[in-house]
Formats: sequence, C-alpha cells, structure tokens
Amino acid sequence: MTTLTLGSTPSSTATDPKARSRFFGITIGLLLVNFDATILNVALPRIGADLHSSAAALPWTADAYTVVVSGLLLAAGALADRFGSRRIFRSALIAFAIFSVLCALAPNAGTLIAGRALLGLSAAGLMPASLALLRVLYPDPARRVRAVGSWAAVTTLGLAAGPALGGLLLGIDSPNAWRLIFLVNPPLALLGFLLIRGIGEPDRGPRRKVDVAGLLLTIAGLGSAAFGLIDSGAVGWRSPFVLAAFAVSAVSFVALAFVERRAEAPALPPALLSLSRVRTAIFAALVQNFLWYGLWFVLAIWLETVRHLSPLATGLFFLPATLPMSLVPPLTARAVGRFGAWRVMVSGFALYVVAAVYVLALGSHAALWTYMLGALLFSLAAVQVVPSATAELSIAAPAQFAATGQGALYAGRQAGSALGVAVISAVGPANLPGAAAAMLVGAALALVVIAFGGRGHEER
Repeated sequence: MTTLTLGSTPSSTATDPKARSRFFGITIGLLLVNFDATILNVALPRIGADLHSSAAALPWTADAYTVVVSGLLLAAGALADRFGSRRIFRSALIAFAIFSVLCALAPNAGTLIAGRALLGLSAAGLMPASLALLRVLYPDPARRVRAVGSWAAVTTLGLAAGPALGGLLLGIDSPNAWRLIFLVNPPLALLGFLLIRGIGEPDRGPRRKVDVAGLLLTIAGLGSAAFGLIDSGAVGWRSPFVLAAFAVSAVSFVALAFVERRAEAPALPPALLSLSRVRTAIFAALVQNFLWYGLWFVLAIWLETVRHLSPLATGLFFLPATLPMSLVPPLTARAVGRFGAWRVMVSGFALYVVAAVYVLALGSHAALWTYMLGALLFSLAAVQVVPSATAELSIAAPAQFAATGQGALYAGRQAGSALGVAVISAVGPANLPGAAAAMLVGAALALVVIAFGGRGHEER
C-alpha cells in the first residue's frame, strides 16, 4: 500500500481538511506556467518593434522558455523527490515572481530571451512538484483522478486564455504595454505561496543524485534542434549554422542514450521508463503540445501579420476556444475512469486529425469565424489528451517516482511546445496552411502509434 506523509501525522487515506484552498494554491502555480507559455504570442510583433529584434530572434523569445523548461523538468522532479515537493514548489513560486519582474524591465531582445530562460528555470520547479502534492491532498486514487481532471481544467485554461489576456493588456496604447504581461505574475505567485502553507509532503522515496550530464545533454539536444529549425526558416536548410545545429543535436541525443545506460541515477529511471503506460503517456503529451501549441503560435502571428488584426482582436479571437478548457476536463476524467485512458487518448488524436484537415482545407482567406471553429476543435482534442495522459501517468508511476514521472510527462509536453514553435518558424510563422500540414502529419503519426501500439496495455 502506498504511504503518503502528511506533515508529522501518520499516513492516512483521509483528505486534507484544507484541500480546496491548497488545491487552488497548487493550480495557481501551474496557471502561471501555462499563461507564460502562450500569453507572449500575441505580443511578439509589438516586442519585435519595440526592442528592434531580428525576425530570427523573435521565436526564441517564446522558445527560450520552453526549451529550458523541458530540459530541466526531470532535474526538478528528481530534486522534488529528494528535497521535498513543497519546498521546491514554494521556492519556484518566489523565483517566478522575481524573474517576471526582470523580464518586464528587459532593455533589449537578448536580455528578454535570457529572462525567459530564467522563467523556464523556475517553471520547471513548479510543474512536477504540483502533481506530487496532489498525492498528499487526495491519497485515494479515485479522488485523485477527479482532482486531476479539475487541475487540468484550471491549468489548461491558462494556455488557452493566455492570448486573450495578452491581447487585453496590449490594448493599452503604448509601445511598452507588452511589459505588463510579466507584471501579472508576481501577485499570483505570492497568493499561491500563501495558500499552500502547511501542506504535507509525499513519500520522497530513496534520495537520488541529480543526473547533471544527462540533463545538460537533453538541453543541448533539444536546444540545438530548435535552433536549427528556427534558423532554417531565415537562412535556409543548407546554412552551415543550421547543419551544425542539427549535428550537435544528433550527437547530444546519441551521447544521452550512452550516458543514461551507465548513469548511477539517470534523470529518467529505467524502472519508470520500462512501463509501457508511462511511455505512451509521455509520447502523447509531447505530440499533444506540438499540435496545440503550434496552432496557437501560428494563429497569433498569422492573425496580426496576414489578417491585420490588432493584438486585442487577436486575443479575443481565442476566447471561444477557452470554453472546452474549463468545462470538459472533469468530463474527460470521468471518461478515463469508465473507458480507460488509452481509448480517450485515441479519441483525442482522431479529433486532432479531423481538426488539422479542416484547418488545412480553409487555406488563408476564409471567414475568421471558420478559423475560430478550427481552434475550438483543437481545444476539444486537447482536453481529451491532456487529462487522460496525466491521469495515466499519475496512476502508472510508482509512488517513489511521483514527481520524477510528472517531470518526464511535462518535459515531453514542453519539448513538444518547443518543437512546435521551431517547426512553425521553419515553415513560416505566417504560413497557416503549411503549419496545418505539419500538424496533420504529427496528429496522424500519433494516432497510428497510440492506436496500434497501445493495445497491449489497455486498462482492464
């Protein structure tokens, strides 16, 4: 039987009496992480003009965050398992507030990119620890699955609502209005810090060393791949810099496979990765964010540069797609409990294929409301995949790897986001049909892999 420690009280299956307020504090942290993944998209043209940044530098304003998050999530999960999820989570909240202020004060593109990377560092501390803390609030697995559904509703809403909030802030008639985007974070971080006071710690399991070599190779591999894809859109695929970036990425991932087999405490423990349900959840999470975040990124830029919408109108464009994010995940959690995560994930990726075909068929000159419907279809697919993959890993991962497992899941999601930006930048951030074609390939691949590769571990 899994043992969970609630402060100094013996482990119990009773729910924390302050679970609601503490649950809200946990979701605030993840809301911040997801806000900052998408809120900047509508501001990129304004930031480029205000800071006089190059076209190649702009995608890095978004990707510096996601590359660092994906590279450090496994380290954050290992640190949370070793030093305590509560300690890591509260420290990361304070760091997120401080680095947000630094981003708001950035005088140039290079400083802003560095600030976004530091935000990614703190975001990495928030993500895996949050779901480990849910194990404390809801020791009973059935209640935890329902809590994960509610958690996904709130946190995924941050991804969808980010462009709308960014557009509202950019409605202020000032070239520096984009700086307000970062000043939203500190008050929310402080509120989350206060609400989770006194929360217990999950069972940490055996203390493990942090796999520094593996983590550095992960960042180098993903960062180099993103750099090559982004730069290829500006200078072409035959550029020596692009070819060198892909070579560094390939060497890094080959070295990573070699190092991880011999590491004393690998970032992703073999005992965890050997579970087929865990591998499926991580793969689904990666492709999910590649598809959903890729569409949000290209739509935000396409609406402003091709359809000439204002930042405010662009932000409001995304509002209808936020409704499934707040209403459907609890229903998805019930569907997972009844039909199993595998079936729900297959259903989600099948809808992604339909949605990608629909957006591709629209081209670039259809009525705006038709693209709203496309975004809505993407959101309906996302609210099937995200909660089902999260619940799948939450149940499949052993208790001692709770934070590490969630770190792996979110590393996959953030890697998918980074690759989404990179691929869209290579295709052309104003090329909506090209982006839709890339997403169709990704959705079809995921559907085939999960539908036919996941049969062996379908839940009983």
